[in-house]
Amino acid sequence: MKKLIVVLLVILFATLLLSTEFYIVKEGDTLSKIAKENGLTVEELVQYNNLENPDLIFVGQKLRLTPKYTQKDLNEQLVMSILWYQNSGEMRALAYQAFNVAKLIYDMDLKEEATQTRAVIVDVDETVLNNSPYDAGHIGTEHAYPVGWTEWCEARLATAIPGAVEFLNYVAKTGGEVFYITNRKENVKQATIDNLKMLGFPFADEEHVLTRTTTSDKEPRRQMVAKKYRIVLLMGDNLNDFSSLFAKKSVEERAALVDKMKEMWGTKFIVLPNPIYGDWEGAIYNYNWGLSPEEKDKARKEHLFMWKYEQ
Repeated sequence: MKKLIVVLLVILFATLLLSTEFYIVKEGDTLSKIAKENGLTVEELVQYNNLENPDLIFVGQKLRLTPKYTQKDLNEQLVMSILWYQNSGEMRALAYQAFNVAKLIYDMDLKEEATQTRAVIVDVDETVLNNSPYDAGHIGTEHAYPVGWTEWCEARLATAIPGAVEFLNYVAKTGGEVFYITNRKENVKQATIDNLKMLGFPFADEEHVLTRTTTSDKEPRRQMVAKKYRIVLLMGDNLNDFSSLFAKKSVEERAALVDKMKEMWGTKFIVLPNPIYGDWEGAIYNYNWGLSPEEKDKARKEHLFMWKYEQ
């Protein structure tokens, strides 16, 4: 009897699952009627079912009501990058390397005469603060940024990138100032300041934490600092943290600009590793972040250089 009940429950579950994923076309159905009854658009039904003619459906036809490839599927691709970011000694080594190089550059500048106070400009996320637990939280769900981002910032749980606190306090100790130019929004500015303070970062205050207001372009904020300070170096995980020239550029254009500026890397600009997200990903999609998970997966794989062993 127990076995029979288990079998019946399995069949019921499978039937319910099928009923939410598919619809069997009945007499008198139209695509618009089916879409409306299931909370979809005609365009979504056409996309989910690869329909060449939306006006041509037939009785008994099984229509998919959900995408074949979902955000949950796409989120699985985060596993290796976040695993590396959170667990590899290599990531820690690269971070220490970045801040060690920054100190070398800063010490060289200290030998020069300066009429203005020295300043170091840093990005916040994945440059001095580690938010990877937030990104990891999307794995196994249908969620993606910005879902939960405000709540994560308000929780003040981000940890320090290795080497960041020590270097920025060295800047403060030697008379310099630190500016945190971030595209976090104004509504989480106080939470960001609190999180930085809790971790021992210097200059975690209203004047030095410059959040996004009217534009995500950081150049106006960089120029605001440059008017009063001698900017020794900039640190970030995204090419837009260094120059607006990279904004909305294609994959090829970004690479060409990096090559053109090759003398700047490691002398004025220092990049922190971030394989989880960034404008490098946006460039893959031609900055169309509204692509479906299936389209994003396709775009990602089309940009891979592959060699396949043929047996």
